[in-house]
Amino acid sequence: MTHASHSPRLLEDWRENAHDLARGLAAYSGSRLVGGIARVIAKHPQANIANAFNHKQVDCKMWARDKLFESIGADCRRIIVLGGWYGVLSAMLLEDSRFDIEFAVSCDIDPAVEPVARTLNAAFGDRFHAMTADMHTLDYRALNADLLINTSCEHIGELRNWLDLLSPGTRVLLQSNDYFSEPTHISCVRSLEEFQAQARLARTDFAGALPTKRYTRFMLIGSV
Repeated sequence: MTHASHSPRLLEDWRENAHDLARGLAAYSGSRLVGGIARVIAKHPQANIANAFNHKQVDCKMWARDKLFESIGADCRRIIVLGGWYGVLSAMLLEDSRFDIEFAVSCDIDPAVEPVARTLNAAFGDRFHAMTADMHTLDYRALNADLLINTSCEHIGELRNWLDLLSPGTRVLLQSNDYFSEPTHISCVRSLEEFQAQARLARTDFAGALPTKRYTRFMLIGSV
């Protein structure tokens, strides 16, 4: 017997209410990102957009966005976000008027997230592109990005091996964490210093840590 709290009718009611709430918040704030969330709830009910936009995820992405601007200013016209999931970070950067971004690409190995990312970022038109690809097989020279963002370095077995695929001088924003208890986190670090040693960037413009309730997130901004 299906428990009442998980009945299809109540789940449908939740989606309808969440959709109405997101649409109202978009109308009030004028945010294209929040409008995109409303579209995702309506068009992709299977998407875990609540997790992608929970307060911890938002805090980490806002931290990345603000430190990026402090470190390099508005000068990042062509951005690629690797492990981009539903494209939330791309949307946050595209919506931020401090940056002069021509386009942002959200790349993820999971083909299921590509249509969701497109729906979320639909209001940005041709300034946004979603693609399904393995970051280890991309032709980075052809992509010609000003900045590569990887906020999921804890998922990469050998971080430096991936960084060696990039041309010297490529600007990067990298994040990792010390959340060792998550099984998919195969390359966590215990400290900012360990993350710096793992990445071995040629130039570091920013290095910092953001404590959260369960773990600490580490970030590096610089060049390979």
